[in-house]
Amino acid sequence: MIGGQGGDGTLTVSDLLGRYFRKCGLYVYTSRNVLSRIRGGHADASVRASRDPIAAMKPEVDVLVAFDNEAVEMGRTELASHGYVIYDSTAFHVELPNASGFPFATLVGGPLGQPIFKNTAAYGALSVLLGFDPVKTREVIEDRFKRRGGEALEKNLKALEIGRKAALEVSDIPNRFSVADGDAHDQILTTGNQAVALGFVVGGGRFFAGYPITPATEVMEYLQRYLPAFGGIVRQAEDELAAVNMIIGASYAGARVMTSTSGPGLSLMTEGIGHAGTAEIPIVVADCQRVGPSTGQPTRHEQSDLSHLVNLGHGEYPRFVITPATPEDCFELTIDALNLAEKWRLPVILLLDQALCQNTTTSARFDLGGARVDRGKRLGPADAAALTEYKAYRFTDDGASPYAPPGTPGLWAEITGNEHDEWGHVSVNTTNRVRMMKKRMGKMVQARDELPPSRFFGDADAKIGLIGYGSTSGPIRETQAILAARGIKTRYLQARTIYPVPVHEIDPFLKGVDVAYVIEHNYTGQYGRLLREFLPWHHAKLRSIVKYDGYSFRTPQIISEIKEVA
Repeated sequence: MIGGQGGDGTLTVSDLLGRYFRKCGLYVYTSRNVLSRIRGGHADASVRASRDPIAAMKPEVDVLVAFDNEAVEMGRTELASHGYVIYDSTAFHVELPNASGFPFATLVGGPLGQPIFKNTAAYGALSVLLGFDPVKTREVIEDRFKRRGGEALEKNLKALEIGRKAALEVSDIPNRFSVADGDAHDQILTTGNQAVALGFVVGGGRFFAGYPITPATEVMEYLQRYLPAFGGIVRQAEDELAAVNMIIGASYAGARVMTSTSGPGLSLMTEGIGHAGTAEIPIVVADCQRVGPSTGQPTRHEQSDLSHLVNLGHGEYPRFVITPATPEDCFELTIDALNLAEKWRLPVILLLDQALCQNTTTSARFDLGGARVDRGKRLGPADAAALTEYKAYRFTDDGASPYAPPGTPGLWAEITGNEHDEWGHVSVNTTNRVRMMKKRMGKMVQARDELPPSRFFGDADAKIGLIGYGSTSGPIRETQAILAARGIKTRYLQARTIYPVPVHEIDPFLKGVDVAYVIEHNYTGQYGRLLREFLPWHHAKLRSIVKYDGYSFRTPQIISEIKEVA
C-alpha cells in the first residue's frame, strides 16, 4: 500500500510496481482510494502480485509506503505482523518496530529541483526492500517515462538511483523480501474502462458522446485517442442529456453508438433511454456505478444503480442489462451489447462498477480477430429495391423490424417516441397500442438464448451457493478457494445478464443448494430483492451479504457472514 496526499504520486508508485511484477510474469491486481479533487486529501493505492490468478486485494498489507503521517495511521490497521514501513521522513517520524524513514522529498529536491520525484525515489527504495532485479527495475522507469521526453526520463532515473542508494545504506532493508517469477508472461495489464473502449472500437462502434464523470471518464479519454483512426467520432457533450440525445441521433442515422456515465449522469439520461426504447433506436449505455445518491462519493465503489436500471424511467419498454466481471468480459460484452442493441433495436445497459472500471489487473490478451459484428435486419439498397412498402415498425414474429438508415434510396419513414403504428404515424388506437406493446416487450423473451449466459464455478454438488455480479467475482472466487482448502464446498453463479432475469439459469442453481448468499455492494440487497421478485418460490434460500462503505469485499468479510461455515 502506498499512501499520501493527492498529488504525491501514490498511483505512480503503484503503476511502477505493477509494471515490475508484470515483467516477472506475475498476476497483478491494483486498487485505488482517492478523493474527487485534483490535489490534496488522503490518497492511497494498493498493488498485489501472485503466481496464481487474482482479482481481489488481500486482507493484510505486507509493505506500507507512507508520504505523510495520515498514510501511516490509515495503513497500519491493515499492516501484517511481519509488515514493513518505508516513509518519507522529511516532515514526520514513525514509531513502529519495522519502519525505515528516508527524506525522499529532500533527497531529490536538491539535485533534481523538484520534490515531486520523491515517488520514483520511493520506488527505488522499495526495489531494494523487495529484492528487485536492478536491470528490470530500471527498465520499468524507461518504459514508463520515455514518452515524456529525455529530460523527464533522465530525472526519474536519477531519482530511482537516489532511492536505491539510500535504502542500500540501511543494513536490514536489502532483500528483506523476495519476488518469485511467474508464468503469466503472455498477460496484459489493463482496466475495465480500457477494455470497454477497445471493445467498442473492435465491435464496430463509430460514434461516442459523453460527459466527463468519475469513474467513467477514462472510456471517453481512451476513445478520443484511438477511435478517430478508425473513422469514428468522439464528442464531449455539454451535459448527459445532450450526450444521450446525440447517440440517439447518430444511431438513427446508421452508426453503432455508445455513451458512458455514472449514477447522476444516468439519472439525466433516463428520459432519453426511454425514448430510444419506444422509438426502437439501438443504443448502448455503459453505467460505471459509484456511491450514491446525488454526488455521493464519486471515487468510491458501490453497486446501487441496479434497481434504477431494471425499472428505468416512466412507462414500460424493453431493455437488456448485462454485466461483465473482468476486463476480458468487458471487452467481449461491449461487443455483445452493440450486437444485441442493433439486432433487437433497443437500449442495452452495460452495468459496471468502480472497482471493475478503474482497478488495474492482469488479463488474457483480447481475441480481436474473434469479434463478431451482427447488425440485425439492416436493409441495404438491394433489399430496399425489392420492397413494395417500407414499415419501420413492421410487426414480425420476433418483434425486431427490418431497418434502413435514412438516405437509403426509395425508402422513407417516420420515427417517433410517441405511440405509433407500423409506419411510424402517431396512433392512439387501442388495438394498435396493445400490439405495439407486445411487439416491444416480447423482445425480452425472444432474445433469451442470445443474452450472455451465467458462469458457474466450484463444486456442482455443493449445498452452499454464492451469487454475485461484476467485480465481486474476484473476492467470491478467492473465498471459494479458501473454503475449499478447509473442506467446505461451494457453488458460485456469476450473473452476466441481470435483466431480463435469467430464471432458466438461476432456478436450477437454487434447486441444487440449501442456501444461497447474494453478495453485493449496496445497503438494501438490490440484486437479492430482484431474485426474490422473480423466483419467489426460493425466497427462504436467499440471504444477502452486503457492503456499502465504498470499499470492495475482502475474503474474511464474506466468510464471516456464511453462518453454516462458522
